[in-house]
Amino acid sequence: MAAPRTPRKILGRLSLPERNFVAEALRTETVGGVLLLVAAVTALVWVNSPLSDSYQSVRDFHLGPAALGLDLSVQHWAADGLLAVFFFVAGIELKRELVAGDLRDPKAAVLPVVAALCGMAVPALVYLVTNLAGGGDTGGWAVPTATDIAFALAVLAVIGTSLPSALRAFLLTLAVVDDLFAILIIAVFFTSDLDFAALGGALLGLVVFWLLLRKGVRGWYVYVPLALVVWGLMYNSGVHATIAGVAMGLMLRCTRREGETVSPGEHVEHLVRPVSAGLAVPLFALFSAGVPVSGGALAEVFTQPETLGVVLGLVLGKALGIFGGTWLTARFTRASLSEDLSWPDVFAVATLAGIGFTVSLLIGELAFADDPALTAEVKAAVLTGSLIAALLAAVLLKVRNAKYRALWDDENRDEDLDGIPDVYEQDKPEYHLRMAEIHERKAAEHRRLARVTAGAGDRDDSPA
Repeated sequence: MAAPRTPRKILGRLSLPERNFVAEALRTETVGGVLLLVAAVTALVWVNSPLSDSYQSVRDFHLGPAALGLDLSVQHWAADGLLAVFFFVAGIELKRELVAGDLRDPKAAVLPVVAALCGMAVPALVYLVTNLAGGGDTGGWAVPTATDIAFALAVLAVIGTSLPSALRAFLLTLAVVDDLFAILIIAVFFTSDLDFAALGGALLGLVVFWLLLRKGVRGWYVYVPLALVVWGLMYNSGVHATIAGVAMGLMLRCTRREGETVSPGEHVEHLVRPVSAGLAVPLFALFSAGVPVSGGALAEVFTQPETLGVVLGLVLGKALGIFGGTWLTARFTRASLSEDLSWPDVFAVATLAGIGFTVSLLIGELAFADDPALTAEVKAAVLTGSLIAALLAAVLLKVRNAKYRALWDDENRDEDLDGIPDVYEQDKPEYHLRMAEIHERKAAEHRRLARVTAGAGDRDDSPA
């Protein structure tokens, strides 16, 4: 008779290597998220101050070689150039997840993929319904579909919640899949008239990039100039230039060979991620989040169908989509939620994913490029929706923070001081032998103290 099959758990404890990788990635993204918050607040204060003219002058200042079709404004350099670095890192993350992370196992990949797809489809549907009912422009359907992992982690850092590593990893993996589909949306729906000569040159450059990687050629002085050429050709082709970044990221090898402690992709990601999180994304936010804010402008966010659709898509669509996708995955794969968590925890994280800042701002600029006034209003809606989602998530997560703190302590307890959390060593005899030695030393110390205390008591009881 076959043994009964143990129900599969979702959002359970990560393996130790995956936990360490996620912890390192999230640490950098959290710092970058705080810088992102600072940049966004700086932009809002700057553009709504008496110095607003200087903000617009800096943002609209053009520089670059016009002969190469790259005489761009500072805002365009940030959106098309710096965000290519962000998408390059996203490409490496996706490649690592596909070949070495959770997404390489189809059973494990189902959850974040379904959750991400539902978390994009439902906000888009909410936006479309809102605008069809209100007679608005349906062209902005993609604006509320993105999740900003850096901003979400910054919120976690600010509110001080000890979210378990499984939920943090779920949020990170979901955001990686989200970024992939956002890239596809940009490539398919926001590509202008194509220049096939430039596009052919960009594709040729990508082939050369891939061949050099296959041959094992090393040296930043080879790849950085080539990457700049590919980026410039991609920009001039009419395809959004960030596509070049993700394409090159996907080409890097993210599996380790014999004798390697890290793969080339992991090494490059470790070097470039701080530049992306700490420089590229905050500068993009600085020159994209600057929208005039007033009482009347905020009121209009909830009265115009385009802006209301964005807010509802981020706040309601994201939460319902991701939560619904997760629940459906558990229901139809007959998996059960980890016993350490409950469904309200999943809903809180789904609400947190409604923070759609960086990519939502980018898609907003692309969707309404011909209407600067509406672009600014949609940006205000993105900021408003992200803020509401952040506040709701903060409240929901704070309610369970005591439980999260206990789980966090259990995950990180290292009583044998070997640098590995004890939960990963419970089935190893060596761990129990080390703990036995530690307890024996403690017991011997307690016996010594007991004798000392008893001897002192005897002396105190002796006659004067």
